[in-house]
Amino acid sequence: MVRYRLTVEYDGGPYVGWQRQDTGLGVQQVVEDAIPAFSGENPRVFCAGRTDSGVHGYGQVAHFDLVRSDMSVKTVRDALNHHMKPHPVSIVDVQVVDEDFHARFSATEREYLYRILNRRARPAIERGHVWWVPQPLNAEAMHDAAQVLVGRHDFTTFRATMCQAKSPIKTLDELAVTRIGDEIQVKARARSFLHHQVRNLVGALRLVGEGKWTTRDLKAALDAQDRAAGGPTSPPDGLYLMRVGYEPIKTDDGA
Repeated sequence: MVRYRLTVEYDGGPYVGWQRQDTGLGVQQVVEDAIPAFSGENPRVFCAGRTDSGVHGYGQVAHFDLVRSDMSVKTVRDALNHHMKPHPVSIVDVQVVDEDFHARFSATEREYLYRILNRRARPAIERGHVWWVPQPLNAEAMHDAAQVLVGRHDFTTFRATMCQAKSPIKTLDELAVTRIGDEIQVKARARSFLHHQVRNLVGALRLVGEGKWTTRDLKAALDAQDRAAGGPTSPPDGLYLMRVGYEPIKTDDGA
């Protein structure tokens, strides 16, 4: 048995999310349907984070097992990419890992990026890949206010009402807002996130950027522990799973 770790890049627009579903095509199904075409096996593919419909992946991590052990990582990568055509899903990297590695449960942190196009003109090329906000936003105010959310908190206000997590308490390691020309980028980093947590945080930060909320208002929303107090949910278009972190792989010399 060989366990393969994949780094997966995809445009989430055409899909119902990562997870295989009866209601439409998921990215998981695209990958799983390609595997038997070159291996003759039908393994299940596990991912680090089940992104929602419309959410994109630059650094999604997944894994699956094959009984066959005669294929190199390059062969697996190229065969998957060949059989996934013409889907906007690409396997960027493949590694062989120990059987105790799990894409989800071995992860030590996840990093998301949310992109806001902040200009009067609507997007043409980037349509479906950014949240277009034509009203001027103060990125510096958004960043300053965001710091009250960093740390360990009850994030009930900023999780989806259908969130199935056992606890709303999470530790947010980083929430940074920067402007690059017409684009505002929100970077969020934590070990794990609640359902819609990043999108809800960005929706609240937009209110700060517009001058409708202050830092005190954002803190009050957090303390309310009530989704109704948290402002709007931003659309999935601008959200990207950028990176998943893991403990360094130990080598024979103990490094």
